[in-house]
Amino acid sequence: MTKITVNGTAYDIDVEPEMPLLWVLRDELNITGPKYGCGIAQCGACTVHIDGIATKSCQVPIGNLEGDVTTIEGLGTPEALHAVQEAWVEHQVAQCGYCQSGQIMAAASFLAETPNPTDADIDEAMSSNLCRCGTYPRIRAAVKAAAVKLEGV
Repeated sequence: MTKITVNGTAYDIDVEPEMPLLWVLRDELNITGPKYGCGIAQCGACTVHIDGIATKSCQVPIGNLEGDVTTIEGLGTPEALHAVQEAWVEHQVAQCGYCQSGQIMAAASFLAETPNPTDADIDEAMSSNLCRCGTYPRIRAAVKAAAVKLEGV
């Protein structure tokens, strides 16, 4: 039995310790925000926070998990979106939307560490999250807007 805290809720999970966190979230807890994209930590669709750090959940065996997990479902609420979520909506970033939860989670973690990023900072930080639709200019604009919003918090 493995104990895990996701979005502030504690769970006891009875799975093999090698099972990736992504599958625990999706298949055992029915938390479907993190997506399966590549399975080799290259696309970023499965990005979650572990103790606030953006992490590719497809590569974290549940038996090695140390820390609390936050998924897109726990980042904000419908009544109070996170600044990155607000900026994503305002800049109409999503096209197909498949990568967006991972993009948003990566951006939120990045902005927590780099509150006043340059375009180059944003491009470098977000380069490990891929978007098949190519909305990179909108992603950069949304990250910049979210940085401004977070500055006022």
